[in-house]
Amino acid sequence: MKRLIPILLLSSQLLAADAQRFDLSKRASEIDPRAKEHTQIKFSFTDDKGKPADLQHAVVDTRVPSQGKLVIWLMGHNQGLFERISSYGYHGIQPHYSNGWFAGITKTQYEDGSGTVLGKIRLEAATGEDFSPLVNIPKPDGMMERSLQFVKWLSKENPAGKWEQFITSDGKDLRWEKVIMSGISHGSTTAARFAMHQKVDRVVMFSGPRDNTETWQGEASATPSNRFFGFTHILDGGWTADHYCRSWQMLKMHNHGPIVNIDAAKPPYGNTRRLITNIDVKGNAGRAHTIVVPGGKDAMGQWVYDGVFKYLFTHPVDQSGPAVPMDTDCEMDQQPKK
Repeated sequence: MKRLIPILLLSSQLLAADAQRFDLSKRASEIDPRAKEHTQIKFSFTDDKGKPADLQHAVVDTRVPSQGKLVIWLMGHNQGLFERISSYGYHGIQPHYSNGWFAGITKTQYEDGSGTVLGKIRLEAATGEDFSPLVNIPKPDGMMERSLQFVKWLSKENPAGKWEQFITSDGKDLRWEKVIMSGISHGSTTAARFAMHQKVDRVVMFSGPRDNTETWQGEASATPSNRFFGFTHILDGGWTADHYCRSWQMLKMHNHGPIVNIDAAKPPYGNTRRLITNIDVKGNAGRAHTIVVPGGKDAMGQWVYDGVFKYLFTHPVDQSGPAVPMDTDCEMDQQPKK
């Protein structure tokens, strides 16, 4: 028995040596032959310069104990964000899906008075199911199927990552109860819309949601309100125009604490779901819109807002702040005036 000890120790050391952060990528068109381009809405596999536009990214750090959560990021790849979520023991993917439909929708179609135009399009883009008469997005080009096929590919190409834990036993779907939907701007809005349709573990929304003339934010939600988390800069145009505060209140996030400025507070921020910042952006509203996701390190070598990101993605959803009244200074009626 004593002779086995060195062997077991060596085996353990070899496994530890193999552990690392895996940053993986693969084009959606190479994973699934059913994937198609839709040039009428400027959705293609290459950009205007001929470079691949359908490259998808994934991350997992096997040095960190797995938490059994998959973050689906609905926006362009952000390496800083992926490094953060993998350090929490999360898996992460950024799927390429049919989200270029803005170009094909007219102002008249946007503002038809129903309050559901954008929400239906977002839901079709997310699910690949027929929710909107204005677009035609097949299932293989929707976020759900693109994500499923990507995770299946990852389970084969990166066995150390144990991606199969996120696939249902019949192989037909992801285990959405293990999924955290996240995005910024357009991506955060679609993440929220999808989470209202499909229950997920959590939703982390940066600079969003928007769709300020829509009413879907106030509809019944499959994902409970305590699972929605938002973060924005107060100079962001979506904040100054009351788009985000409106969506946050329609999503009933005020039932879980007041708006907290993280510049003057520390985690867990009173267990609230609504966080804002006023970090110096030299008055640049565009920079304010994007600064809330990881983009660099401060003078001390720390990620900007490191504590905020960890809170948004890992704070226990059953720990909520006290319910507060809706903010009367937030303009809720933003329907176009006839």
